[in-house]
Amino acid sequence: HAGETADAAALRRADHRSHDMTTTIKHADLVETVAAALQYISYYHPADYIAHLARAYRGEASPAARDAIAQILTNSRMCAEGHRPICQDTGIVNVFLRIGMDVRFAGFGGSIEDAVNEGVRRGYLDPQNKLRASVLADPLFERRNTKDNTPAVVHMSVVPGDKLEITVAAKGGGSENKSKFKMMNPSDSLVDWVLETVPTMGAGWCPPGMLGIGVGGTAEKAMLLAKESLMAPIDMFELLARGPADKLEELRIELYEKVNALGIGAQGLGGLTTVLDVKIATYPTHAASKPVAMIPNCAATRHAHVVLDGSGPAYLEPPSLDLWPDVHWAPDAQKSRRVDLDALTPAEVAGWKPGETLLLNGRMLTGRDAAHKRIHDMLARGEKLPVDFTNRVIYYVGPVDPVPGEVVGPAGPTTATRMDKFTETMLAQTGLIAMIGKAERGPLAVEAIRKHRSAYLMAVGGAAYLVAKAIKAAKVVGFADLGMEAIYEFDVRDMPVTVAVDASGTSVHESGPREWRARIAQGTAIAWSAGT
Repeated sequence: HAGETADAAALRRADHRSHDMTTTIKHADLVETVAAALQYISYYHPADYIAHLARAYRGEASPAARDAIAQILTNSRMCAEGHRPICQDTGIVNVFLRIGMDVRFAGFGGSIEDAVNEGVRRGYLDPQNKLRASVLADPLFERRNTKDNTPAVVHMSVVPGDKLEITVAAKGGGSENKSKFKMMNPSDSLVDWVLETVPTMGAGWCPPGMLGIGVGGTAEKAMLLAKESLMAPIDMFELLARGPADKLEELRIELYEKVNALGIGAQGLGGLTTVLDVKIATYPTHAASKPVAMIPNCAATRHAHVVLDGSGPAYLEPPSLDLWPDVHWAPDAQKSRRVDLDALTPAEVAGWKPGETLLLNGRMLTGRDAAHKRIHDMLARGEKLPVDFTNRVIYYVGPVDPVPGEVVGPAGPTTATRMDKFTETMLAQTGLIAMIGKAERGPLAVEAIRKHRSAYLMAVGGAAYLVAKAIKAAKVVGFADLGMEAIYEFDVRDMPVTVAVDASGTSVHESGPREWRARIAQGTAIAWSAGT
């Protein structure tokens, strides 16, 4: 380095030292880390969620909500033990990468996103625990399933350091579909907007869960803040115990208490706990703006954080089963009515009461969005349907593929409101007499149910593996090309459901929250004792 100046020499030495400190992340390590993390979160709830849900269970005064939470907790333990998905909707993958400035990538034939998607592909196609592929390549026209749940939604930022931090989440459609955004005036109240908006979200986001709120930046930044806030630890009980340290924590507590005072409750049945936590993230914004986003996380909350330091793949430690409370839901014929689906009549359906719990036995049909659209179009053309729906019950579900030893994979309900526009046609033209799904029905469907003296039954969202255990036989009987959206026939034993809309059009998703909102306001909602 003859003739080199002192400054140039110093820069050369600094550059040499920086190369010595560089971390090399190998393609295979990133792929394996993403795949392993997605398998992990498919069957392990975060420990903080289980702790907060267990406390909510102990304090819940509503029998219907308490039963729903018991099913979610029981399902969660079963999934942790059996390494099968918490929910049949194994989500669209969200990945947040914080890339240290001193990180180098080696062995990458394509982009970082390509490597992440290879991890998603391997994670979802793992033969030991195959996860449901829900991602469609063309959102507008063909809506063709990619068959491996790729691509993920990937966010990357470059930060100081020599590590690669990875946050992986699997976001179900039921909760993602309830995301909200508003460009507020600067003087508008965030609290008022949240309290006006949450009741409009219904129960399709599967409460009890969390609300992530993003405020500031621009429209897309507020949405990203809301999503990222849901990755933070659930700590509301700790926050309530120690008290708020700043205005943001005061606001979190205010929203937590006021949202729960709405009385929506678990699965929208009415009760004391709708949210386990409220997260708020902010960012500077324009003087004329106040962008606000709110994204809920459901009862199948799934996310994990790992760090790659160049030493190989990162794996998460399995949680101890001691974290789960001693809650073991089981069907109880003393409290519920057993129903024989193979002998079901319209007159029996008309006799079911709102809020009554049933244990279904016998054969039912399944069908969701794509099947309903095809049935509707076939009827309009005068074509014969592949199955006879006369005096049958249909279950809105898209199950996970089974693994050896299973009849069907996790098979919890999908959000029923998406089938509302088909309800009149199904009841009027096919002979169908009842439906099973998740969450409430809208006015159009409720009126059709009342008109035809039908009924809508609600199964608990977030209890997919528990429900699957009640299915003793399964076969595709129509529209096999639709994959998980095909029409199946399930033979069930003691499958638990609640009469959510009866033949008179009474909806428990209206009456339940109304009753519990009033009881909370009047101070007459008495919690169960911890030992109950």
